[in-house]
Amino acid sequence: MPFMAGKQVFLELLKQEGVELLFGNPGTTELPLMDGLAREKGIRYILALQEAVAVAMADGYAQASGKLAAANVHISPGLGNAMGMLYDAFKAGSPLLLTAGQHDQSMTVTEPVLWSELPPVARPYVKWSTEVHRLEDLPRIVHRAAKVALTHPTGPVFLSLPVDVLNAERDLELGEPTRVDPRIRGSREAVERAADLLAQAERPLVVAGDAVAQGGAHAELIEVAELLGAPVYTEGMANRCNFPFSHPLYQGAIPRLAPGLRALLQPHDLLFSVGGDLFTLSLPSDVEPMPDGLPLIHLDVDAWEIGKNYPAKVAIVGDPKATLPDLAEALRKRFGGSAHPDAQRRLAEAEGRRAQTTADLTKRALTESGRTPIPPLALVHAVAESLPPDGVIVDESISSGGGLRELLRCRDAQSFYGLRGGGIGWGLPAALGVKLALPHRPVVALVGDGSAMYTSQAFWTAAHTGLGVVFVIINNRSYRILKQRVHALKGFSAQDDLYVGMDLDTPLIDFVELAHSLGVPGERLEKAAEIGPALARGLTSGGPYLLDVHVDASFKP
Repeated sequence: MPFMAGKQVFLELLKQEGVELLFGNPGTTELPLMDGLAREKGIRYILALQEAVAVAMADGYAQASGKLAAANVHISPGLGNAMGMLYDAFKAGSPLLLTAGQHDQSMTVTEPVLWSELPPVARPYVKWSTEVHRLEDLPRIVHRAAKVALTHPTGPVFLSLPVDVLNAERDLELGEPTRVDPRIRGSREAVERAADLLAQAERPLVVAGDAVAQGGAHAELIEVAELLGAPVYTEGMANRCNFPFSHPLYQGAIPRLAPGLRALLQPHDLLFSVGGDLFTLSLPSDVEPMPDGLPLIHLDVDAWEIGKNYPAKVAIVGDPKATLPDLAEALRKRFGGSAHPDAQRRLAEAEGRRAQTTADLTKRALTESGRTPIPPLALVHAVAESLPPDGVIVDESISSGGGLRELLRCRDAQSFYGLRGGGIGWGLPAALGVKLALPHRPVVALVGDGSAMYTSQAFWTAAHTGLGVVFVIINNRSYRILKQRVHALKGFSAQDDLYVGMDLDTPLIDFVELAHSLGVPGERLEKAAEIGPALARGLTSGGPYLLDVHVDASFKP
């Protein structure tokens, strides 16, 4: 048992759990940890200038790498700054170990400056939250936290680290990591019942959720979808490329408003959700999104999500990659060793619908491409056409991203990351985390101007670490989505054409100068034809690059 200080123990435990990067912003209660890092060569510290940036970077890294990410923030105010991005990581199911420094326990009873009880603050947005009170407990607690974060359903955990624990010295046994096998296989009986319903359905529909991308189950879901010839949609709040956007059965994302969602589901006689979110909606409605009597098969790694809002005829707790091959086998038996008799017809119909949608969007984008300010669809089309085949999109386009998932040709689970939780400010720093996890792939972040101002400090970290991310700021000089929604209320704002607190034009934000002041070069774009060449310049620059794209701010239907 080695004689070690707590700060060394903690870092050694992180390395045991596979942590190579520590994202953070330090303060006085983190000084023991920073002192330990001075001699620790196995962990690279990624400095953020604000805690929200640190946590969103860790979130992006966790999603893109599939590894445990670690972030450290400064006591009560630092944890408070991090909460919005911690919420996003929680909704995305990111395996993230978040820690915060805490005062020496000998003085906490006096309630010193910046002190508060930290575990209750983090608890709503993590799987487990606790404080380490003794150095002897540190190995057990860190290993437990890592196991919990990485076990289905994956998600963040939180540890409060008092200064005295990190400064203490002991002979200590460090233990070793535990990994719970993620390949949970749904029961054969449930799979057979699901196969019966799918084989009998005349118009089945599949919703693919993040469990597919997280588990690397693209090939398995493609096999089942092609056996059925069933159209596949991704979640309205989709976080990943859960089904290849380029596949003919892919039909886009489901709507986030109940009337549109009900209209989409109404023609179908069976809904098969594979890790899908049923349903996170944007606004209340008098219309129920699920049509009456629509049978549901629900497969997920998280039992809480199954049947949460709508009863499932067949409910299967299982990992899609482990369970879908059994379902494919069961379907083939019912189809005489082949696909459904109508699979080819269904696939052709879906391919036709998809081709028509893409053609209509492309035609509209090209028609609008000569306008200034640039229409959002023209921007989306230009980015989709210019992105390299191995390119990665980090999407926080909010109200300007219409058509993105239909026009992009994302093929693999690491090619697209969207804002799952809805807490804005995520896109800029998350793109840095994704780039750190995927250093050899081109990464482009699409971020609204309002969102960018929440975490603009990320530009400094991008420059400081030399990360080659192209930031596309979709600049409509407003909180456009809020204008859309308050206008839809048909109240005072719509009647008076007055939208309080939603314009960002007095003064105008100069993103090129802002980014330049933080070490990131960039350029301002006014025409759609400029986007492709500018994106190419950014991707070949070798470092971070900003495109400030002025888009049409229109919001009225």
